[in-house]
Amino acid sequence: MTVIVRDLTPEVPADVEDFARVRHLALPYMLWTPDAVRHHLAHSHPDAHRRYLLAEEDGEVIGTAQVGLLHESPEPGQAHLNAYVHPGRTRRGAGDLLVRAAEEYLASLGATRLFAWVLDEPGNRAFAERHGYRGSRPAHFLRLDLAQTALPPLGTPPPGVELRTGADFADDPRPLFELDAETAQDEPGDIVTEFTDYEAWVEEHWKHPLLNLELTSVAVVDGRPASFSVAYTDDTGRYATAMTGTARAHRGRGLAKLAKNDSLHRARAAGSTEAFTGNDVGNGPMIAINKWFGYEICATEVRYVRELG
Repeated sequence: MTVIVRDLTPEVPADVEDFARVRHLALPYMLWTPDAVRHHLAHSHPDAHRRYLLAEEDGEVIGTAQVGLLHESPEPGQAHLNAYVHPGRTRRGAGDLLVRAAEEYLASLGATRLFAWVLDEPGNRAFAERHGYRGSRPAHFLRLDLAQTALPPLGTPPPGVELRTGADFADDPRPLFELDAETAQDEPGDIVTEFTDYEAWVEEHWKHPLLNLELTSVAVVDGRPASFSVAYTDDTGRYATAMTGTARAHRGRGLAKLAKNDSLHRARAAGSTEAFTGNDVGNGPMIAINKWFGYEICATEVRYVRELG
Protein backbone atom coordinates (compact mmCIF):
# COMPACT_ATOMS: atom_id res chain seq x y z
CA MET A 1 0.00 0.00 0.00
CA THR A 2 1.28 3.44 -1.01
CA VAL A 3 0.78 6.73 0.81
CA ILE A 4 1.14 9.99 -1.09
CA VAL A 5 0.76 13.64 -0.03
CA ARG A 6 -0.95 16.18 -2.23
CA ASP A 7 -2.67 19.55 -2.02
CA LEU A 8 -6.35 19.76 -1.21
CA THR A 9 -8.31 21.02 -4.21
CA PRO A 10 -11.12 23.30 -2.97
CA GLU A 11 -13.10 22.79 -6.18
CA VAL A 12 -13.30 19.03 -5.54
CA PRO A 13 -16.11 18.41 -3.02
CA ALA A 14 -14.70 15.06 -1.92
CA ASP A 15 -11.36 16.65 -0.97
CA VAL A 16 -13.03 19.22 1.25
CA GLU A 17 -15.37 16.67 2.83
CA ASP A 18 -12.51 14.24 3.46
CA PHE A 19 -10.42 16.93 5.14
CA ALA A 20 -13.27 17.88 7.46
CA ARG A 21 -14.07 14.22 8.19
CA VAL A 22 -10.52 13.19 9.09
CA ARG A 23 -9.96 16.34 11.14
CA HIS A 24 -13.18 15.68 13.09
CA LEU A 25 -12.20 12.07 13.77
CA ALA A 26 -8.74 13.07 14.95
CA LEU A 27 -9.83 16.17 16.87
CA PRO A 28 -13.55 15.91 17.78
CA TYR A 29 -13.33 18.83 20.23
CA MET A 30 -13.26 21.45 17.46
CA LEU A 31 -15.90 22.31 14.89
CA TRP A 32 -14.91 21.49 11.31
CA THR A 33 -17.25 21.51 8.32
CA PRO A 34 -16.61 21.50 4.57
CA ASP A 35 -17.82 25.10 4.39
CA ALA A 36 -15.32 26.10 7.08
CA VAL A 37 -12.49 24.44 5.14
CA ARG A 38 -13.46 26.28 1.94
CA HIS A 39 -13.72 29.54 3.84
CA HIS A 40 -10.25 29.24 5.40
CA LEU A 41 -8.69 28.60 2.01
CA ALA A 42 -10.60 31.30 0.17
CA HIS A 43 -10.44 34.08 2.76
CA SER A 44 -7.09 33.71 4.50
CA HIS A 45 -4.82 36.72 4.29
CA PRO A 46 -2.40 36.39 1.35
CA ASP A 47 0.54 36.88 3.71
CA ALA A 48 -0.44 33.68 5.54
CA HIS A 49 0.35 31.57 2.45
CA ARG A 50 -2.05 29.00 3.90
CA ARG A 51 -1.95 25.53 2.41
CA TYR A 52 -3.96 22.38 3.16
CA LEU A 53 -2.42 18.97 2.50
CA LEU A 54 -3.98 15.53 2.24
CA ALA A 55 -2.28 12.17 2.85
CA GLU A 56 -3.88 9.55 0.68
CA GLU A 57 -3.48 5.77 0.78
CA ASP A 58 -4.73 3.91 -2.28
CA GLY A 59 -7.38 6.56 -2.89
CA GLU A 60 -8.47 6.98 0.75
CA VAL A 61 -7.67 10.22 2.57
CA ILE A 62 -6.13 9.22 5.91
CA GLY A 63 -4.33 12.38 7.05
CA THR A 64 -4.42 16.16 6.84
CA ALA A 65 -2.11 19.09 7.47
CA GLN A 66 -2.88 22.78 7.80
CA VAL A 67 0.15 25.03 7.37
CA GLY A 68 1.00 28.69 6.90
CA LEU A 69 2.85 31.73 8.17
CA LEU A 70 1.72 33.45 11.36
CA HIS A 71 1.39 36.81 9.65
CA GLU A 72 -0.59 38.36 12.54
CA SER A 73 2.44 38.01 14.81
CA PRO A 74 4.86 40.97 14.98
CA GLU A 75 7.78 38.54 15.00
CA PRO A 76 8.71 37.48 11.46
CA GLY A 77 9.54 33.94 10.43
CA GLN A 78 6.96 32.18 12.59
CA ALA A 79 4.70 29.53 11.10
CA HIS A 80 2.17 26.89 12.09
CA LEU A 81 2.05 23.24 11.11
CA ASN A 82 -0.81 21.09 12.38
CA ALA A 83 -0.95 17.53 11.07
CA TYR A 84 -3.55 14.94 12.05
CA VAL A 85 -3.99 11.34 10.96
CA HIS A 86 -7.18 9.28 10.98
CA PRO A 87 -7.04 7.44 14.36
CA GLY A 88 -7.74 4.14 12.61
CA ARG A 89 -5.03 4.64 9.97
CA THR A 90 -1.92 5.41 12.00
CA ARG A 91 1.54 3.84 11.55
CA ARG A 92 1.35 3.92 7.78
CA GLY A 93 3.82 6.78 7.30
CA ALA A 94 1.20 9.44 6.58
CA GLY A 95 2.31 11.66 9.47
CA ASP A 96 5.97 11.55 8.42
CA LEU A 97 5.13 12.50 4.84
CA LEU A 98 2.80 15.33 5.87
CA VAL A 99 5.36 16.85 8.23
CA ARG A 100 8.16 16.58 5.65
CA ALA A 101 6.09 18.22 2.91
CA ALA A 102 4.85 20.95 5.26
CA GLU A 103 8.32 21.76 6.58
CA GLU A 104 9.79 21.99 3.09
CA TYR A 105 7.01 24.36 2.06
CA LEU A 106 7.37 26.59 5.13
CA ALA A 107 11.14 26.68 4.82
CA SER A 108 10.75 27.86 1.22
CA LEU A 109 8.72 30.79 2.55
CA GLY A 110 11.50 31.77 4.95
CA ALA A 111 9.98 30.35 8.13
CA THR A 112 12.47 29.93 10.96
CA ARG A 113 10.27 28.77 13.85
CA LEU A 114 7.46 26.24 13.51
CA PHE A 115 4.62 25.81 16.00
CA ALA A 116 2.51 22.66 16.11
CA TRP A 117 -0.30 21.49 18.38
CA VAL A 118 0.11 17.88 19.53
CA LEU A 119 -2.43 15.89 21.54
CA ASP A 120 -1.00 15.07 24.95
CA GLU A 121 -0.65 11.33 24.40
CA PRO A 122 2.63 9.37 24.57
CA GLY A 123 2.64 8.29 20.93
CA ASN A 124 1.88 11.76 19.60
CA ARG A 125 4.48 13.45 21.78
CA ALA A 126 7.11 10.88 20.83
CA PHE A 127 6.33 11.47 17.15
CA ALA A 128 6.84 15.24 17.55
CA GLU A 129 10.08 14.84 19.47
CA ARG A 130 11.42 12.40 16.88
CA HIS A 131 10.98 15.14 14.29
CA GLY A 132 12.95 17.68 16.31
CA TYR A 133 10.13 19.50 18.10
CA ARG A 134 10.30 20.45 21.78
CA GLY A 135 7.31 20.69 24.07
CA SER A 136 6.10 24.08 25.25
CA ARG A 137 2.75 25.24 26.65
CA PRO A 138 -0.25 22.96 27.16
CA ALA A 139 -3.86 23.92 26.57
CA HIS A 140 -7.08 22.15 27.49
CA PHE A 141 -10.17 21.33 25.47
CA LEU A 142 -13.27 21.55 27.65
CA ARG A 143 -16.76 20.17 27.07
CA LEU A 144 -20.14 21.02 28.57
CA ASP A 145 -23.21 18.81 28.20
CA LEU A 146 -25.74 21.51 27.39
CA ALA A 147 -28.63 19.06 27.27
CA GLN A 148 -28.10 17.73 30.82
CA THR A 149 -26.14 20.34 32.78
CA ALA A 150 -28.03 23.03 34.69
CA LEU A 151 -26.65 26.43 33.74
CA PRO A 152 -26.30 29.20 36.31
CA PRO A 153 -29.37 31.47 36.37
CA LEU A 154 -29.28 34.45 34.06
CA GLY A 155 -28.07 37.50 35.96
CA THR A 156 -29.23 41.08 35.66
CA PRO A 157 -26.61 43.27 33.99
CA PRO A 158 -25.00 45.82 36.31
CA PRO A 159 -26.14 49.43 36.00
CA GLY A 160 -24.88 50.96 32.77
CA VAL A 161 -24.33 47.56 31.10
CA GLU A 162 -26.51 46.30 28.25
CA LEU A 163 -26.49 42.83 26.69
CA ARG A 164 -26.70 42.67 22.92
CA THR A 165 -25.95 40.07 20.24
CA GLY A 166 -23.39 40.03 17.49
CA ALA A 167 -26.23 40.52 15.02
CA ASP A 168 -26.74 44.03 16.43
CA PHE A 169 -23.35 44.93 14.94
CA ALA A 170 -24.01 43.46 11.49
CA ASP A 171 -24.00 46.89 9.81
CA ASP A 172 -20.78 48.01 11.50
CA PRO A 173 -18.65 45.31 13.15
CA ARG A 174 -15.64 47.61 13.66
CA PRO A 175 -16.30 48.02 17.43
CA LEU A 176 -16.10 44.23 17.79
CA PHE A 177 -12.92 44.18 15.72
CA GLU A 178 -11.37 46.67 18.11
CA LEU A 179 -12.41 44.61 21.14
CA ASP A 180 -11.13 41.41 19.51
CA ALA A 181 -7.80 43.08 18.69
CA GLU A 182 -7.31 44.26 22.28
CA THR A 183 -8.26 41.00 23.98
CA ALA A 184 -6.27 38.83 21.54
CA GLN A 185 -3.06 40.61 22.56
CA ASP A 186 -3.60 39.58 26.18
CA GLU A 187 -4.25 35.89 25.61
CA PRO A 188 -1.50 33.78 27.23
CA GLY A 189 0.54 31.68 24.83
CA ASP A 190 3.72 31.34 22.82
CA ILE A 191 2.60 33.65 20.03
CA VAL A 192 1.60 37.31 20.18
CA THR A 193 -1.32 38.12 17.87
CA GLU A 194 -1.98 41.60 16.53
CA PHE A 195 -5.11 42.29 14.50
CA THR A 196 -4.30 45.43 12.50
CA ASP A 197 -6.10 44.85 9.19
CA TYR A 198 -9.84 45.46 9.63
CA GLU A 199 -10.84 44.38 6.12
CA ALA A 200 -8.89 41.12 6.46
CA TRP A 201 -10.53 40.49 9.84
CA VAL A 202 -13.97 40.97 8.30
CA GLU A 203 -13.23 38.53 5.49
CA GLU A 204 -11.60 35.84 7.63
CA HIS A 205 -13.38 36.11 10.97
CA TRP A 206 -16.61 38.08 10.67
CA LYS A 207 -17.72 36.19 7.55
CA HIS A 208 -16.75 32.76 8.92
CA PRO A 209 -19.54 30.29 8.07
CA LEU A 210 -19.61 28.85 11.61
CA LEU A 211 -19.94 32.24 13.31
CA ASN A 212 -23.40 32.52 14.85
CA LEU A 213 -24.15 36.19 15.37
CA GLU A 214 -27.48 35.51 17.08
CA LEU A 215 -25.76 33.43 19.77
CA THR A 216 -22.76 35.73 20.15
CA SER A 217 -23.29 37.88 23.26
CA VAL A 218 -21.86 41.35 23.75
CA ALA A 219 -21.85 43.38 26.96
CA VAL A 220 -22.02 47.06 26.03
CA VAL A 221 -20.99 49.96 28.27
CA ASP A 222 -21.64 53.55 27.21
CA GLY A 223 -22.47 52.36 23.72
CA ARG A 224 -19.20 50.47 23.22
CA PRO A 225 -18.59 46.70 23.41
CA ALA A 226 -16.79 45.98 26.68
CA SER A 227 -16.92 42.17 26.73
CA PHE A 228 -18.05 39.43 24.38
CA SER A 229 -18.45 35.69 23.97
CA VAL A 230 -18.19 34.62 20.34
CA ALA A 231 -20.26 31.59 19.32
CA TYR A 232 -19.64 29.08 16.55
CA THR A 233 -22.22 26.43 15.68
CA ASP A 234 -22.61 23.63 13.17
CA ASP A 235 -25.71 21.78 12.01
CA THR A 236 -25.29 18.86 14.46
CA GLY A 237 -26.13 20.67 17.70
CA ARG A 238 -22.51 21.47 18.55
CA TYR A 239 -21.62 24.91 19.87
CA ALA A 240 -18.13 26.28 20.48
CA THR A 241 -16.85 29.44 22.12
CA ALA A 242 -14.34 30.90 19.68
CA MET A 243 -13.33 33.76 21.99
CA THR A 244 -14.41 35.28 25.29
CA GLY A 245 -12.73 38.48 26.34
CA THR A 246 -13.12 41.80 28.13
CA ALA A 247 -11.55 45.18 27.42
CA ARG A 248 -8.82 46.03 29.92
CA ALA A 249 -10.72 49.00 31.35
CA HIS A 250 -13.71 46.82 32.27
CA ARG A 251 -12.07 43.71 33.73
CA GLY A 252 -12.94 42.48 37.20
CA ARG A 253 -16.65 43.31 36.87
CA GLY A 254 -17.88 39.84 35.86
CA LEU A 255 -18.76 40.92 32.31
CA ALA A 256 -17.18 37.90 30.62
CA LYS A 257 -19.19 35.56 32.82
CA LEU A 258 -22.34 37.60 32.13
CA ALA A 259 -21.85 37.49 28.35
CA LYS A 260 -20.96 33.81 28.21
CA ASN A 261 -23.88 32.80 30.41
CA ASP A 262 -26.24 34.73 28.15
CA SER A 263 -24.79 33.02 25.07
CA LEU A 264 -24.98 29.54 26.58
CA HIS A 265 -28.62 29.96 27.64
CA ARG A 266 -29.63 31.11 24.17
CA ALA A 267 -27.58 28.33 22.54
CA ARG A 268 -29.43 25.70 24.54
CA ALA A 269 -32.77 27.31 23.73
CA ALA A 270 -31.79 27.20 20.04
CA GLY A 271 -31.16 23.44 20.22
CA SER A 272 -27.43 23.15 20.89
CA THR A 273 -26.65 20.06 22.98
CA GLU A 274 -22.83 20.17 23.33
CA ALA A 275 -20.59 23.12 24.09
CA PHE A 276 -16.83 23.17 23.57
CA THR A 277 -14.10 25.65 24.38
CA GLY A 278 -10.33 25.73 24.85
CA ASN A 279 -8.01 27.40 27.34
CA ASP A 280 -4.27 27.82 27.69
CA VAL A 281 -3.26 26.45 31.10
CA GLY A 282 -2.00 29.92 32.01
CA ASN A 283 -5.44 31.44 31.57
CA GLY A 284 -6.57 30.87 35.15
CA PRO A 285 -9.47 33.37 35.16
CA MET A 286 -11.12 31.84 32.10
CA ILE A 287 -10.57 28.28 33.31
CA ALA A 288 -12.29 29.24 36.58
CA ILE A 289 -15.23 30.74 34.68
CA ASN A 290 -15.63 27.64 32.54
CA LYS A 291 -15.53 25.33 35.55
CA TRP A 292 -18.19 27.53 37.16
CA PHE A 293 -20.42 26.76 34.18
CA GLY A 294 -19.74 23.04 34.52
CA TYR A 295 -17.24 22.52 31.69
CA GLU A 296 -14.95 19.52 32.13
CA ILE A 297 -11.55 18.94 30.54
CA CYS A 298 -11.92 16.36 27.76
CA ALA A 299 -8.44 16.49 26.20
CA THR A 300 -5.14 18.36 26.36
CA GLU A 301 -2.85 19.56 23.59
CA VAL A 302 0.75 20.68 23.93
CA ARG A 303 2.31 23.35 21.77
CA TYR A 304 5.51 22.04 20.19
CA VAL A 305 8.18 24.23 18.63
CA ARG A 306 10.96 23.56 16.14
CA GLU A 307 13.67 25.98 15.07
CA LEU A 308 14.73 25.79 11.43
CA GLY A 309 18.13 26.58 10.05
